[in-house]
This record gives sequence, C-alpha cells and structure tokens, in this order.
Amino acid sequence: MGRYGADDMAGLFALGMESWMVVGLRLAKLAGGGMPALIEAQRMILEKQSAAIEAQMEATTALALGYSHAIAGRRAMKPIARRVRANRRRLSGK
Repeated sequence: MGRYGADDMAGLFALGMESWMVVGLRLAKLAGGGMPALIEAQRMILEKQSAAIEAQMEATTALALGYSHAIAGRRAMKPIARRVRANRRRLSGK
C-alpha cells in the first residue's frame, strides 16, 4: 500500500499523525475566515464524501474478488491515505 499499511501499526500511526497535521492546518485556514475558509470547508465536505465512496468501492471489490478482509482493509485505506498526503502538501505549501 505504499507508505501506510493497514497491517503495519507504525504506518497507521504515521497516517494518524499526518491526519492531525491536516486538521490543524485546516483549522488555521478556517479561522482566517473569508472566501478561502468557505472554499476549504466546501472542499473538505466533498472530499470526505468521495473518499468514503472510493474506500467502500475498493473494499467491496477486493472482497468480491475473494481477497481477505486484511487486504480489503489495506485497499480501502489507499484513497484515504492519498487524500491525507495531498491535503498536507497543499495546506503546508510543500
């Protein structure tokens, strides 16, 4: 799964830490108010919906193809981890 493995506690810990970085960066942007805050709030809602749908599709497909629950879980985490990573880069300017 790349950087974060669902069977790898260190990977899940890293994903959790990066997620909290995104939360902090987003809170700072929202606290700034104005149009940038509104755009970020809208982006956040739409992104969570699409990530949940994509994660569900990944897990369902893996299970339908006969893969184990562990593999389905790893595949479900991919779209979430990808979005977390992209958001941290975008919000931190890196």
